[in-house]
Amino acid sequence: MITAKARAVDGPDKPFRAAEIKRRDLDSQDILIEIKFAGICHSDIHTAHGEWGPVNYPLVPGHEIAGIVTAVGPHVTKYKVGDRVGVGCMVDSCGECENCLKGEEQYCLKGNVPTYAGVDKYGEPTQGGYSTHIVVTEDFVVRIPDSIELDAAAPLLCAGITTYSPLNHWGAGPGKKVAVVGMGGLGHMAVQIAHAMGAEVTVLSQTLSKKEDGLQLGADHYYATSDPETFEKLAGRFDLMINTVSASINMDAYFSLLTLDGTLVNVGAPGEPLSLNVMSLIGHRRSFAGSMIGGIRETQEMLDFCAQHSIVPKIEVISADQIDEAYKRVLASDVKYRFVIDISTM
Repeated sequence: MITAKARAVDGPDKPFRAAEIKRRDLDSQDILIEIKFAGICHSDIHTAHGEWGPVNYPLVPGHEIAGIVTAVGPHVTKYKVGDRVGVGCMVDSCGECENCLKGEEQYCLKGNVPTYAGVDKYGEPTQGGYSTHIVVTEDFVVRIPDSIELDAAAPLLCAGITTYSPLNHWGAGPGKKVAVVGMGGLGHMAVQIAHAMGAEVTVLSQTLSKKEDGLQLGADHYYATSDPETFEKLAGRFDLMINTVSASINMDAYFSLLTLDGTLVNVGAPGEPLSLNVMSLIGHRRSFAGSMIGGIRETQEMLDFCAQHSIVPKIEVISADQIDEAYKRVLASDVKYRFVIDISTM
């Protein structure tokens, strides 16, 4: 067994504390990764606070992981010691169901194994990237291109793929009008990716406070949703909308912004149910969809795409002792745009 230093939380209202966790010995196709950086995702906060259901505490969150391979199992063929690699939101799946065979492991019919707050095939609880080391089967590891720094790469493993996947699936590109709802950790990635795909990009944010950033990152237009005239002016405008907001919003108002056959895709995951009037969809054959992360193949495609187009998140690097403060600042929308933990500070 491998002992890793970590930061763990013991309950919904508890602060993070220093901890040691055990990582399994390497199986034949496992690799040992020395984690260099781990991003903080809003999902970490929801889970740590027990907002998405019961949690088996103590919990080590973190599913935006960037590091270096330090050991490999005897049958590993994809990676070698010294490789720059990443791990995202899942570390295993059944590998046999229809969705897994299609390369859509995130939708495994038996349920994928999440990087933390799950149970692995050995019956052990999974613990995430707020730690110095992790052991993962090679099929759930991706290669980080040399042109992307490891600290900037970490948020791509969730924020990057969570926005790339729906933009890719629903065909964002030249001739398409794409709206990004929310200008946070997910939203600022969606803007860059949609722009690089060739779409006309509009940001819909509560205020204009981040307008300069949005335009700099590639948005063509930027509107405040707190202004009622925004919804009148943009009615029937967009082919695709990516809603990155993890809070309840007036869905019917946003549906009114879709064109004929337009689609609104939710990637933000509010803790409470959303309500809508189905007539908002029926009237113009509009669609309301959801999307998770991407599969491993698509995640590697996303990393290569970001490297090709020089897309990286805007990050603030923090020490391990600043996690609690960072959580508070995320909830207060006081970050531009993703916190990343320097694991050397463990």
